[in-house]
Amino acid sequence: MPQFDITTFPTQLIWLVISFVLLYLLMSRVALPRIGQVLEARQEKIDDNLDAAVNLRAEANKDAAAYDDALAQARETARGAIQEAARSAADEAANQHDKLGRQLGKNIQAAEANIADAKDAAISSIREAAIDTAISATMRLIGVKPSNDAAAAAVDKALAGRG
Repeated sequence: MPQFDITTFPTQLIWLVISFVLLYLLMSRVALPRIGQVLEARQEKIDDNLDAAVNLRAEANKDAAAYDDALAQARETARGAIQEAARSAADEAANQHDKLGRQLGKNIQAAEANIADAKDAAISSIREAAIDTAISATMRLIGVKPSNDAAAAAVDKALAGRG
């Protein structure tokens, strides 16, 4: 093998140094700067994406807080509307109750008046029947027809004693 020949070592070493220096210059001047630029661009893109993610997270947190506030406000509004509806229903029920109570009171008074009229009519009918019965009984018992005024006075006296 020619590379192991000692007589060619100095030329091989010279070519090795020349190749190494050329390869080093080529790598340090051309390839490594391009690789560095690509790595920097990647890092910048990653940093930008991370910054955007942080900004989006902050916006999402802000939107979530606004949503929670809006939800709490909506719940409070609904709670107020429910309480107002309950108050309105209670007021309406109280008004209806009062109205019905007044109407029932009027009906009771009218019924009491009707009962009193019916009682008076019944008592009057009983009085008239009692007067007629007293006149007839007196005629049958003693054969004398009493006057209507006398029979009425006797029936009134008897009714007053019971009443």
